[in-house]
Amino acid sequence: METIKLIIDWLSLLAIPFIIFAFLAYGGFKKVRVYEKFVEGAKEGFEVGVRIIPYLVAMLVAIAMFRASGGIALISKLFAPLTNLINMPAEVLPMAIMRPLSGSGSIGIMTELMKTHGVDSLIGFMSSTMFGSTETTFYVVAVYFGAVNIRNSRYALPVGLLADAAGLTTAVFICNLFY
Repeated sequence: METIKLIIDWLSLLAIPFIIFAFLAYGGFKKVRVYEKFVEGAKEGFEVGVRIIPYLVAMLVAIAMFRASGGIALISKLFAPLTNLINMPAEVLPMAIMRPLSGSGSIGIMTELMKTHGVDSLIGFMSSTMFGSTETTFYVVAVYFGAVNIRNSRYALPVGLLADAAGLTTAVFICNLFY
């Protein structure tokens, strides 16, 4: 078990530098002016950022209304028996619900869980692992697809939610295994 943890620690430490080096090496191999392309992409990113502001505001208002109405707390109570079956503390369910909706909302829930239960608790460990292993799927579809005028998201939402489900269940499994 300790060997697996050591391997995971090393892989996580080397993953980002390896990816950056791989992109630079591939760009050099293809004789692409990597820095210029990076700056060009950053400029396009800024323009997209300006276009997504209305979608971002609408999404954040809807999420705040859902959270303030008590919708997340109600869903957590309803699904508590199911979470117990998979060894997921019921307190973590709001994180699992909020993460596909909003990054800032899920950070708020994660922070609240860590203040209440501690950063070294199973709940703190599991919520932070869920945060890192899932994506803000509804946010991405609503904001980014809206910004580039994609009206038919086709398989993007189901596949994104399937990936989120895989990330959430894997986080529960790994956290129970290592905690």
